[in-house]
Amino acid sequence: MTAYSILDLAPIPEGFTAADALANSVDLAQNAEAQGYTRYWFAEHHNTTGIASAATSIVIGHVAGKTKTIRVGAGGIMLPNHAPLMVAEQFGTLATLYPDRIDLGLGRAPGTDMATARALRRMMQQADTFPEDVVELIGYLAPPQPGQRILAVPGEGTEVPIYMLGSSLFGAQLAAHLGLPYAFASHFAPDALDDAAYIYRRDFKPGQIEKPHFILAANLFAADTDDEAARLRTSMQQSFLKIRRGEMRGKLPKPVDDFGLVATPDEQAMVNQMLRITAVGGPARVQSQLAALIERYRPDEIILTGMIHDHAARCRSFEIGAQAMQALNTERIAS
Repeated sequence: MTAYSILDLAPIPEGFTAADALANSVDLAQNAEAQGYTRYWFAEHHNTTGIASAATSIVIGHVAGKTKTIRVGAGGIMLPNHAPLMVAEQFGTLATLYPDRIDLGLGRAPGTDMATARALRRMMQQADTFPEDVVELIGYLAPPQPGQRILAVPGEGTEVPIYMLGSSLFGAQLAAHLGLPYAFASHFAPDALDDAAYIYRRDFKPGQIEKPHFILAANLFAADTDDEAARLRTSMQQSFLKIRRGEMRGKLPKPVDDFGLVATPDEQAMVNQMLRITAVGGPARVQSQLAALIERYRPDEIILTGMIHDHAARCRSFEIGAQAMQALNTERIAS
């Protein structure tokens, strides 16, 4: 069995507002819960006019309150932006309000540009204290020790599950060393995927969990036809093209009939290389592509994401994704 989940960046489409995006996230999470998705994660991004999940813990609490059983969490909190104690208090509070439903994924990057990082009052120092900060955060969420002077209240003893996120070998090594689940950001930075998965599994030592749990992130653009799915994908392709051109990303663009109309051949190749861990097409094609990804990388879980302009089409895409995963899991059981 391969668990399947959703990473939602709470995209703000052109022509809509942040309020629309957050309402869409609630609706999609409720649909995902009904379709058997394991968890529903949000990511922290700042100074991005097309993403509504900057205040990630607040969005998580809102969606957890509108759902009943699905796990809700961060994929992830960019720990360099925050004091570990404050993160422990926020997620300890969430875990107290929604017991056994909250996840805390941690990332090492600031999730923004350096000017915005300074505006976040991030310590712009040479030393990388991320590993120490992770250990400190784990300690705040653990049962308190005798004589412990600083407590996270709420937070202490909640033992909120922590997930390491990454797109390089560093995160794989740290997750293995600390015995944490590991999610690789292959949906936009797949170059180190094979090596990271290998190193994580090879070097894993029991810690929070007893055996490795590897999560593969993949883009999903599914529709009733291959052509419509390819068209839906062009919104995310355009968004990434703007980043590579050094432009402000802005709101999620409307799809175009042909990505080649807005990008040069070199730009198309570059964007498609970044987004190559993708399942795109009608139901049969998507199921085949997901099967190939699972066969190659053997993830314990696959977390699907997809920046699609039209909300109804996005909901339909994840519905097709759920049906594909259910079929693949049924086939695996039968075999």
